Parts: sequence; C-alpha cells; structure tokens
Amino acid sequence: MTLRLFDARRGELVPFSPIGPGPVGLYVCGVTPYDTGHLGHAFTYLSFDVLHRYLEFRGHQVVYVQNLTDVDDDMLRRARETGEDYLELGNRNVTTFMTEMAALNWLPPDRLPRATDHIPEMRNMIARLLASGHAYAAEGHVYFNVASWPTYGELSKLSHAEMLPLALERGSLPEMPGRRDPLDFVLWQPSLADEPAWDSPWGPGRPGWHIECSAMSTTYLGDHFEIHGGGADLAYPHHESEIAQSEAATGQRPFVEFWVHAGMLRHEGEKMSKSLGNLVLVRDLLRTYTGDAIRLYLVSHHYRDELTYRPEELEAAAARAARLRLAAIAGEGADGSGEPGPRVTAIRDAFLAAMDDDLDTPRAMTRLHELADLALDADRPGDRAAASAAVHELGRRIVGLRLAAVPTDSELGEALRT
Repeated sequence: MTLRLFDARRGELVPFSPIGPGPVGLYVCGVTPYDTGHLGHAFTYLSFDVLHRYLEFRGHQVVYVQNLTDVDDDMLRRARETGEDYLELGNRNVTTFMTEMAALNWLPPDRLPRATDHIPEMRNMIARLLASGHAYAAEGHVYFNVASWPTYGELSKLSHAEMLPLALERGSLPEMPGRRDPLDFVLWQPSLADEPAWDSPWGPGRPGWHIECSAMSTTYLGDHFEIHGGGADLAYPHHESEIAQSEAATGQRPFVEFWVHAGMLRHEGEKMSKSLGNLVLVRDLLRTYTGDAIRLYLVSHHYRDELTYRPEELEAAAARAARLRLAAIAGEGADGSGEPGPRVTAIRDAFLAAMDDDLDTPRAMTRLHELADLALDADRPGDRAAASAAVHELGRRIVGLRLAAVPTDSELGEALRT
C-alpha cells in the first residue's frame, strides 16, 4: 500500500514518497498567539499530528517544524489594546496553547521557531528578492512584485480579480506607500512609534507576515522539502505568497512537494474565529470531556472537510472513546497464541488502506470500532486478544488516543450501551 495525499498545487491525489534519503520535512503554519486557541486550531493541528504519526508508522523519519508568529499586526494591535508587552502577551498564550494541545496528546514539533528569532534570515531573503528584480523598495517599504511571478495563483486557483477582495479582507490595505499593484505584498515595513523595530538596509522596521514562514521553513528544512500545511484559509494569500517569494529567492522549484490544507471548523453558521467571537475553547471542553473524547471527535472527520461543531457529536465521541479504552484492555489475560483470525487481519488491513487514501480517518475510525466490537464480543479468545491488540496499536500509534485512563462508571455504562 502507498500513501496518497491531496496536493493543493497540483489539485489531485498524488502518491507520497520522500524527495531524498534524509528525513521527511513537515512544516505547519502555527498560531499567532495574541489570544487563546480554540477548537478550530485543535482540528488543524490534530489533523497534522495524525499525518505526522502515520508517516512515522509507515517507517519515515520526520522533522516537524511549526512556527510561532510572535510579531505581526494582530499581535501588536492586541498588545496596544491591553497595554502589555507583545512578547509577554505571546509567551502567555503560547504556554496555554501548548498545555491544551498536550492534553489532546499532540506530539510537539521538533522545532517551534519564533519569528522574532529569525529577522536576519528574513532580511537576507528580502535582499535576494531585490537583487533578482522580484521585489522593489518604496518609502521605507519593500514589496514583492507579483507581476514578476507569472505562476502566482497556481496554488489557490484564483484570478487576479478574485484575489483582490480576499487580499483586502486578509490584511492588505487599500493605500500603501509606493505600491505598484494592489496585490503586491509587503516584505518589510516601517514600524509605528510604539512597535518593535529592527535595522535594515531599507530603514528600521519589521517583516511582513508571509516572509516570516518562508525564512523559518527554509532555515530548518532547506529550499526543497516534502510537506507544507496549515488551515484552508491560508492558501491565499499566505501560502500563495510563500511559494512565489521562496522560489524566486532560492531558484528552487517546486519549493514544496505537497501543499496540504485542513478544513475550517464552523460554529453558529460562521467560520470559528477570534474576530467573530464564536469560539469553542479547548480549555472549556476539557472541564467536561477527556482529551481522548475531544481528539476522537475531531479526527473522526476528514481533515480536508469543513466541520460544523455539534455538541451531541462530541457526546457520542466520548462514549466511543470509553468503549475503545475498554477494548484496548479486553485482551489482557486472553490466550493470544497463534496467528490472528482472518477477520481481525482483514479489518486491520482495511484501516490502513483508509489511512493510505488521503488519511481517510472517518473510514478508518469505522474499522477501529469494528475491532473494538471484536475485542469485546468475539467468541474466539484469540480473536479477542488480536482485536484488542490492534485497537491498542492503531488507536495509540496512529489515531493518537491515550487509551490509558480507566473509564468512569458513567462512561462505562454508556460505552456498553453504544
């Protein structure tokens, strides 16, 4: 079996293979820690956690990098509103984010670089873009010249006219000093009086958003690596701009083999977002549900699908998580000698086939629950033991469930009724 992943740039499922003998490079755009995280963030990062786990299950060594955007317009605006130092604000929210994700059994990245620690790399990349004619300086700003990159739009599949309103919606300002085209994006900008500033050949200032990820990803993974991910809302302008500036600066094309995007989580009819205030916070859910319950709820949906938060589905996931815990220990003491029966083998193979099909976790979870049924109800002790071992193996190593906590009496009763 071969893992196939959907690559947004090519617009199709593509068999996955490493680009060289070294580890697989995985870069995921991380949080801007101006506020606490929410369930939509958890959906994105758990989706890539499952990918991370599955790549390792299939025998690949992975170097996973996830950045922290600790300086940008949102960070500085919130710090200004609260009167707090922007770095202290970020540090507090990063601690909360890491604690919540640990409760969901998220494997932390190998590298968690901060934008503020990589300003020299950003300045160097901007200088290369200016030298090659792909960028221009104007009134203390440096812009990427989109007209110099004819394939701009190949990732998002958007026309120039379609990009413009999205660019304005997602941070671009209608009037910017010296900009030639409304789609030309900022690489460097002057800082306001109350904002942090770094020296540069173009005047004191700070980097634009897009150049931060290009500099950090190439610093740790090189000019060409396997997978770059993030939420679907980052495809344009963020990832589109990353491709253009990274490939223009390095001459390496493609910069990334697979562009992988997680779907948006919706609540109350809108995309869950801080700006709309329709947040479901992980820390609030953890007061009622186990990390396994929340994780199972999220990974039971395909990573590319739009997910609408429904509390009743989370309740059902809590019962299923409890039943999986029971199944994972059901084989203890059973005679597991000999080969597993063909039914257990077939279900386990079907689970892996679903995962190979663009991480089809909804189909894989159906197979995992079938294994749980066998572990709890099979007539043959060998099947019970083998099914229980498979639940433990697949549930922990790939799905990322802990399957360790003893179910409460209420969970136990609900699990047995399910």
